[in-house]
Amino acid sequence: MATFLSELVQFQGLVQMILVLGIGGSFPYGFHISVINYPSVHIRKFINETWIERRGSPLHPETIMLLWSFIVSVYGIGGLLGSLCCGYLTTRYRKKKCQMCTNLIMLIAALFMAFSKTARSFEMILVGRFLYGIGTGFSLNIHPQYVGEISPKKLRGFTNSTVAVFLTLGKFMGQVIGLREILGSEALWPWLLASSGISALVQLATLPFFPDSPSYLLIQKGNEEACRKAIRKLWGEGDHQAEIDDIMKEKVAMTTTKTLRVLELIKEPSLRWQLYILVIVMTTLQLCGINAIYFYSFEVFHTAKFEEYLIPYVSLGVGLCECLSSILCSALIDRFGRKALLWGGYTLMCSVLALLTMTLSLQHQFFWMHYFSVILIFLFVTFYGIGPSGATVSVMVEIFSQSFRPSAFLIVGCINWMGLFVLGMIFPLIVDNLGPFCFLIFLGILAFSAIFVYRYLPETKGKSIMEIKAEFNQLNFGKKESSVTDNNFAKDQLSSTKL
Repeated sequence: MATFLSELVQFQGLVQMILVLGIGGSFPYGFHISVINYPSVHIRKFINETWIERRGSPLHPETIMLLWSFIVSVYGIGGLLGSLCCGYLTTRYRKKKCQMCTNLIMLIAALFMAFSKTARSFEMILVGRFLYGIGTGFSLNIHPQYVGEISPKKLRGFTNSTVAVFLTLGKFMGQVIGLREILGSEALWPWLLASSGISALVQLATLPFFPDSPSYLLIQKGNEEACRKAIRKLWGEGDHQAEIDDIMKEKVAMTTTKTLRVLELIKEPSLRWQLYILVIVMTTLQLCGINAIYFYSFEVFHTAKFEEYLIPYVSLGVGLCECLSSILCSALIDRFGRKALLWGGYTLMCSVLALLTMTLSLQHQFFWMHYFSVILIFLFVTFYGIGPSGATVSVMVEIFSQSFRPSAFLIVGCINWMGLFVLGMIFPLIVDNLGPFCFLIFLGILAFSAIFVYRYLPETKGKSIMEIKAEFNQLNFGKKESSVTDNNFAKDQLSSTKL
């Protein structure tokens, strides 16, 4: 730990840029997931009052609920749209410029939210929520790619896992600010929804002072001097020639290929197992049961006889637990590796879900069972934060080279936003029909993913992109391709594709 902290002191520029990227990257995504629940009653009341002022008669409760559901779900539609556009725009106009434009979108959305009540227009909430979705669709794609490209090999796991740290920090801050004692009251809810604009403003003001990623400057721009200058600014003075040599090897390999579109990426034989792993780990992140845990936590806390006014604060403790465990993951990932944290996290989460299913089923027969359920909820969130939450992002960034990453993350974005929408639609039905036994579905998914990752995911810790590609080549082409090295990789890559 002391060595890790001393390295962070050496890489002060890198740490500063991680903070700037995080505050406008995955932080808003986590913030909007949690914050929208707190003003729901006030917004539905506002919709009805606005309609009465316009038409003289109230809306039917089902219509109000439909409008509220659309306000919530339009965020996912905007996010999907942002993800679909992000790959092309970042390739054409670079990540830094696109992220700054994203901040402008978020600020416009914040203005819509802030003045919706004054303008007596619930449509402005709808527009603001849609723009927030577009903005987070962009930032959630740009942030992990950008932060993965600015780090040296020995800190790459740490920097990649900060994406999850800022996401969980955003969720926690949304829970804090959403309390009725702060901005969750009926008078202040527009400012609660607009407060996300602060993070966009901070990033917009600070990001211009930081460089583009060294790999972008060297590979795409061909400017070695600018690359070295960026490395000195981010990593400090020292001998970084080995890192530059790795980037040069990647550049040489990329001269025989081109940036692939999504359909070309899916058809590419040399990327087949990378795509399998990408889909498995991203789908598991969506369907691991974390949303079900948050859903059931309120019922468990009620059953455990917590006072009604205390439950939001106990739920706040769950959010804080996830945030702290994500921070712990960022400190452990470069020591234990991504593979161990993934399959180990999946296995521990499986065990907790099995026990939680049992305790929830028996809680009405034994009064002390609900106390075990509370402990298991905190354990599940801890294992999720230490394992899949941080390690998934790191794996997704590291298994693709820079030319394939935009299209790969477009697929990630589609899985994420479509999964969010589908889960929101079918999860209430699953709970109604299966009750606590719904956790058995997530248990099965986690068990399959643990076995798959343990058997097929190569460890990426401390390896260059070319070394990781060589390991995947053994999976993609079998034993006859197992001798691929950095020197002959470009040649083999050329012979095995149509490009």
